Amino acid sequence: MSFKKSSNKRAAPGGGVGNGTAPPVVLDRALEFLRLMWAVDHQLHSVSKRMLGTAGITAPQRLALRIIGSNPGLTSGQLATLLHLDPGTVSGIVKRLEEGGLLTRARNADDTRRMHLKVTRRGGALNQRRTGTVEAATMRTFGALKPSEVAATSKFLQQFADELERG
Repeated sequence: MSFKKSSNKRAAPGGGVGNGTAPPVVLDRALEFLRLMWAVDHQLHSVSKRMLGTAGITAPQRLALRIIGSNPGLTSGQLATLLHLDPGTVSGIVKRLEEGGLLTRARNADDTRRMHLKVTRRGGALNQRRTGTVEAATMRTFGALKPSEVAATSKFLQQFADELERG
């Protein structure tokens, strides 16, 4: 994986932009990668806010709804594991989706403590939406890269996530 060298248009230390008034910003590979990760994080939040305004659902809620739509009967605990989120956070996402009429919860016949999630007809219709979503941008990016580049990026991100989890 290669990273572009920092340009002079990024914020320089002290708040100036590399416009001749401050020295150009130089970042090593790790800092450049982390800078890009923060850029992705910022854009994910921006798109999520935009999706809330246009579709009535945030990006994490949509991801949960799409996963549940593809895996009817999933439990909240399984969803939390898939999303790498705390069960309490997923509980809030599920509650908002249920309140919005986008999914239902049904008790497990064998274990009444377990609730299985299923997308409603309204949730299914929302799952069909493709424009203006995070996954639409993901699919466009996949189309612009070779499969080997996507595989290498996925491998790196998984290893990075594992490393962060280990501390």
